[in-house]
Amino acid sequence: MNATIIDGRKLSTEIKETVKEDVKLLESKGTKPCLATILIGSDQASSLYVSLKHRACEEVGIKSLDCKLPEGTSIEEVEQLIETLNSDERVHGILVQLPLPKSMEIDRIMGKISPEKDVDGLHPCNIGAMIYGRYRLLPCTPAAVMVILEHYSIGIRGKHAVIISRSAEVGKPLAMLLLNQDATVTVCHSKTRNVEEYAKSADILISGVGRRPDFVVGERMVKDGSAVIDIGTNKVEGKVCGDVDFEAVLPKVSYITPVPGGVGPMTVAMLLRNTLVATAIQTGVTTRSLGIFDCKRWPELSNLGSGL
Repeated sequence: MNATIIDGRKLSTEIKETVKEDVKLLESKGTKPCLATILIGSDQASSLYVSLKHRACEEVGIKSLDCKLPEGTSIEEVEQLIETLNSDERVHGILVQLPLPKSMEIDRIMGKISPEKDVDGLHPCNIGAMIYGRYRLLPCTPAAVMVILEHYSIGIRGKHAVIISRSAEVGKPLAMLLLNQDATVTVCHSKTRNVEEYAKSADILISGVGRRPDFVVGERMVKDGSAVIDIGTNKVEGKVCGDVDFEAVLPKVSYITPVPGGVGPMTVAMLLRNTLVATAIQTGVTTRSLGIFDCKRWPELSNLGSGL
């Protein structure tokens, strides 16, 4: 079987070029999209991810603010910073880099961000709207997966999708997005018995565990002709890899995402797209439609009047 290796870098570049053009149009109308990031502590991986997001903003012309808070910052201090950014009309998007310190509740922090500035799509209002199929600002990684499936014409309706992750940021919202597209969805997690049996029944298998080598998706876990989307991020012998044993699985599947170069670049592209949509929501300034999206499947784009 000749599998299609999904090129997340190429697709993300297409989206970023579209975002760049729309940013210029917004600027011509007096609006400069701006993203503020909040990093708590000095975790090396988190610092790297934040720097990549700022670099991506620079590439497309989005202004970015880098708000760094030291280890030991109280949750009240984080909330105060968020309130300041909420009230700043020059800031259109707010992102709190995850994971948070163990002492901080993610739902409390995300609940403080204005829903219209929630570019991570994790505010309870945005998550709740998703249940009803009303999309505005979607969680970036789930949105990236859905755009990949759409772009590569990987059928969803009536298919069995198995997600190995129940996280609030990825697994749960992705399950809802797939359900809204008429998939039959199974969510597996650390307490699921016989994960292998569920996985090999999947037409679309999505894994986001990130605990390699303890957990690896091997060839015995995938169905012939399935689509495999690897969200996991691991470091093995100094190299970044996903949950999936890529070389072993490749001969069995129809579509597969590599790590790196698959979902990761698309997640950043979705963050830029969310910042643009957040700017349009807050300012009422419209741009041309982001052509990479199908407005029938992404109704928030058609709900903003003649733009976006």
